[in-house]
Amino acid sequence: MFKNAIHGFSTAWKGLSLTIRHLFASNAKRKITPISNDNYFKSLEGTNTIQYPKQQLPVPEVGRYQLEVEIDDCIVCDLCAKICPVDCIDIESIKATEAFGQTSDGSPKRIYAAKFDIDMAKCMYCGLCTIVCPTECIIMTNQYDRTVFELKDLTYGFSDMTPEDAAEKRALLDKQVAERQAAKLAAMNKKEGEA
Repeated sequence: MFKNAIHGFSTAWKGLSLTIRHLFASNAKRKITPISNDNYFKSLEGTNTIQYPKQQLPVPEVGRYQLEVEIDDCIVCDLCAKICPVDCIDIESIKATEAFGQTSDGSPKRIYAAKFDIDMAKCMYCGLCTIVCPTECIIMTNQYDRTVFELKDLTYGFSDMTPEDAAEKRALLDKQVAERQAAKLAAMNKKEGEA
């Protein structure tokens, strides 16, 4: 029993001495260097951490962080929402009665985005949505620190259409569909009358 107590104290002393040694050895500020630097891993010696947010580690060029959507370039093809493995992209589209603009690469816009929301709390940062986007309007930025207090605040809305505008566009589409149906019915009735 006395042997176990001595063993316990010696083990605790080893751990405590290691902690004390690192505590007093780590008094230098960490210098921010890119990972491509030959001395990158040696620069970790003698430091505990960086002084965040005053100091920040460099963001890798191929890093996957927060999503951003340039809604003016979006053709509302819905490919990003379809490929998303966790269903974090929610799109509501309204077909336009005619082409109403162009994206920056010249693609015609024929569908309105009544809703384009991305729930970053669900996002697993796989980047599939950025790969399938034909107009490259959805991208991953180098921002990784968007701290919020409420989980619902992690749902970002990118649509610039108000509910009133969406209702107006739906009404125009319904009117156009009704007019086409009436014209089709009139043509069928005319055909039957001639026969």
